[in-house]
Amino acid sequence: MLRSRPWLPLLVAFVLVGGCRCDAPPVSGTRGGFRVEQTALDFGRVLEGDTARRSVTVVSTGRAGVTVSASVKSGPFSLAGTEVSAPGVGSGSLEVLFPAGTGLAEGSLVLSAGGHTEEVALRGEGVRPLACVPSAPCRESRFALEPGVCVESVAPDDTACIPDSRCQEKGRCQSGVCVGSPRSCDDGNPCTRDACAPDLGCVTSPVVCPSSGNPCRVGVCDSKQGCTEVDAQDFSVCGKVDCVSARLCVSGTCREVPTPEGFLCAPATPCQGEGHCGGGRCVRPDAGVLEPAFSQAIGGEPSAEPGGPVLLSHGGALFASVCSGDAGCRLVSYTGDGFLRFETPYPDGAARTLLAVSDAGVVLREPGAIESYASSGTGASLWRVPLNGLDTPLDAGGLTPSTGAGRTALGPEGEVVSLVSWAPPDGGMGQEATLVVLAPDGGVLRSGLVEGFAGSSRVALGSRGEVFLFASGGPLARATPEDGGAGFQTVSLLAEVPESGASLAVAGEWLFAGTRAFVGADGGTPVLADWDAGTRVTRPLDEPVLLLDDTGYAFARLESEGLVLRALDARAGAVRWETAVLPEESPGVLHEAALVQGGAVSTVTSVRLDGGTQSHVQVFAGGQQLMQCPLSGSPRVAGAAYMGRFVYVTLEREGTWRLEAFDLGSRRERP
Repeated sequence: MLRSRPWLPLLVAFVLVGGCRCDAPPVSGTRGGFRVEQTALDFGRVLEGDTARRSVTVVSTGRAGVTVSASVKSGPFSLAGTEVSAPGVGSGSLEVLFPAGTGLAEGSLVLSAGGHTEEVALRGEGVRPLACVPSAPCRESRFALEPGVCVESVAPDDTACIPDSRCQEKGRCQSGVCVGSPRSCDDGNPCTRDACAPDLGCVTSPVVCPSSGNPCRVGVCDSKQGCTEVDAQDFSVCGKVDCVSARLCVSGTCREVPTPEGFLCAPATPCQGEGHCGGGRCVRPDAGVLEPAFSQAIGGEPSAEPGGPVLLSHGGALFASVCSGDAGCRLVSYTGDGFLRFETPYPDGAARTLLAVSDAGVVLREPGAIESYASSGTGASLWRVPLNGLDTPLDAGGLTPSTGAGRTALGPEGEVVSLVSWAPPDGGMGQEATLVVLAPDGGVLRSGLVEGFAGSSRVALGSRGEVFLFASGGPLARATPEDGGAGFQTVSLLAEVPESGASLAVAGEWLFAGTRAFVGADGGTPVLADWDAGTRVTRPLDEPVLLLDDTGYAFARLESEGLVLRALDARAGAVRWETAVLPEESPGVLHEAALVQGGAVSTVTSVRLDGGTQSHVQVFAGGQQLMQCPLSGSPRVAGAAYMGRFVYVTLEREGTWRLEAFDLGSRRERP
């Protein structure tokens, strides 16, 4: 019996139409059922502290969906989840995070499903940003990741800013410029003067109230009334005072009264206590010796030319040229505390003498040349300029060039200005000299012959760098660059200064030439110093001379062996004051003199006594001897230099040359 088979037609139709499709994918897929579109993820450069995000795409390779587990194998990377799902023949994505640190970071992402694993390489670079600071107010600066530099831009208008001037406040940016309002500095006090300095801000100074000229009435300022006058303190000095009588203020009136016993009549000095009136005279305790702050052996004898410096000071350091037998000669430098800075032997071991010192170097003279050594570091040799290589007179055959102390000066930029004389074999002196200007590196900037300034003539530089020349007896001239040439032309300021030496000092608007004449630096009528005032002076010393503002200081020998210091008015030539420096009965030597704080003059002297030699440090002001302090023992003094409140002396004690420092600022306790 034939049974009905309803599925048979369908089977026949299937066979007739196409038969079996053997290349169709299986239901479960292949290779674990997924693949990854990326083989590597590169996060690039990322600012330190920021987190970058990238996605990886997983594709299902079968008709059925797939779930893939994910993990990070290494590196600072992390995942937004631990698995990713993809539908059949579809895709899914997984987010990978890179929290940037500093430097390159590498790792890998591991994806697994159904025994199949894929790895994706991970890479990123953390970049630490630069600290970006704007170059000016109203500028903004930010770090640009690419190309890794700070980029500036103009700050938006109305951004708060700090003005460059401290005389403005409440600054606001306008078109890239910080604009502020004027600062008010008025403190409401009539006893102060209020002002504003751009670099300091508000500055205040007390009002100095004038007085009527009565020494017993003083001007004071009251915060309510302003300037007024009151009586000076009773017993204030208002006139001449000695230990017999004194003009003192009493109830606003100057009266002459007997000087009270114990009245202070002399201040304390570094070697002596105060003086007090007693029995009609000023009684002071016995002076003790001036003890050195330090005493340092310098390892040889200082070398110097007559009248030249034995010791130079500059920038807190001291310099000397020292020779010691077989060890030869060398440049030595010490700190102000006596510690050796450097010791530089001269190449040939021969002696040099000091000329000048600046930041650019120490300038020395050797026979026939000028040399320079560094004033800092190790004191290395910098340059050497032979004098016979400069411009020479036409008849220079056989002439010997020379320069020295007083004929060499240093300019404000370290340039060296030197006056070179030419001596014939017979020991005479020609009329021409060479004026040369050397650069700080020793190069010749300008050189030329000048007439009438041979021999012991002097050169000095003014405050504006002007070059002045003076010869003994005259002329006095200003040297200026030659028009269109490499030499000099001279402008005469004074043709003749009779009976003068060759000294020359410049200060402010004045020249002091040969201890005899004051002349304005810009020329004008000369003023002659009055050396005929008094009969005791026989001859002024050519050097040292000092000049401060409108006062010239010079020393002169007396008819005896004594020495006086005279202060002269540059405007009138008159004697302002005079005081003894060395006693008349004992011959002596003036080693050094200098202006010290307060316009006083200090000297280092030696005087020959029956028992040997006694050396002193003295200070004078206003015609009075403020201090006379002996040095211990009987040293042989070579020279001295002043720096700050100290005087430094090179001297020989018991066959050893030493550098000793003496404090002029210290004071003994009141007895």
